[in-house]
Amino acid sequence: MFDRVHDARVRAAAFEWLSEQVAVHGDVLPRTLLSKGLTLDGVRVPLVGPQGIFKPRVLSEVPLSITTAPEGPYDDSFGTDGLLRYRYRGSNRNHPDNRGLRFAMERRLPLVYFHGLVPGKYLAAWPIFIVGDDPAKLAFSVAVDDASHNGLSTLAGDLPDAVHEDANSGRRLYITASVRQRLHQRDFRERVLSAYRHQCAFCRLRHEELLDAAHIVPDSEPEGEPLVSNGLALCKLHHAAFDRYFLGVRPDYVIEVRPDILKEHDGPTLVHAIQALHGVRIDVPARSVLKPATDLLEIRYKRFLHARAGVPL
Repeated sequence: MFDRVHDARVRAAAFEWLSEQVAVHGDVLPRTLLSKGLTLDGVRVPLVGPQGIFKPRVLSEVPLSITTAPEGPYDDSFGTDGLLRYRYRGSNRNHPDNRGLRFAMERRLPLVYFHGLVPGKYLAAWPIFIVGDDPAKLAFSVAVDDASHNGLSTLAGDLPDAVHEDANSGRRLYITASVRQRLHQRDFRERVLSAYRHQCAFCRLRHEELLDAAHIVPDSEPEGEPLVSNGLALCKLHHAAFDRYFLGVRPDYVIEVRPDILKEHDGPTLVHAIQALHGVRIDVPARSVLKPATDLLEIRYKRFLHARAGVPL
């Protein structure tokens, strides 16, 4: 028999643990950490397992999390209504995992969504709710909500009206869209950093906390697709210098520093971190498909030349 009090306690503990891990590690978490999970009443509660729809042993009927594999195309995970689509396990509508998600939908129980970015790294979003079931497409519809609407404050009986919301409510659609944007950003970052072996392409700094994925052409422009070939792994200093045209990268992968910056006298940081890069060839990924696209570098380099000449961009 379903014990709502126990179920809510496990979910609340999992959500609290995830909040603590994100505070320490950021919102991209390693699978090793998620597989180990938390300990509740002396019992280990992992948050992911071998299958995408996962229910730890401490829960009797309803899964705790759903996971998308890193190689999955993230755009295909969202429908035209803005909601996440999550595929059934297999094609049997009555598989226990599918029944579990359907039960979560009927009881409006919150889960966690783990989106695989690169092998071994996942972005976590919670609470999520199963808000639709489409047997013809073998898929559930999923909405993301905020922590204050996780439905766990009511431990027995029906949920309050505040939680009985239409799947297309403005709040849930807005939050789900925000999560989708965050998935794009984190996915781009993880793929770029992986391609550049987790080091700055300019100075080879390896501290991942200080690295960014810089766009060659901004993602707000048609050419600025979230592809590794439109990215550079840069430390935060060199990312800022690149964005503000203190320096540029030629299509042959050689750095040029703006002449006025080369003439400045402003201490060792400027000398060693910026001026010393003039004429240096950047490090690029070994695979050709991952190297910076020369046509995109050409667009960016022309803008650098305009900035160098003082011409408004």
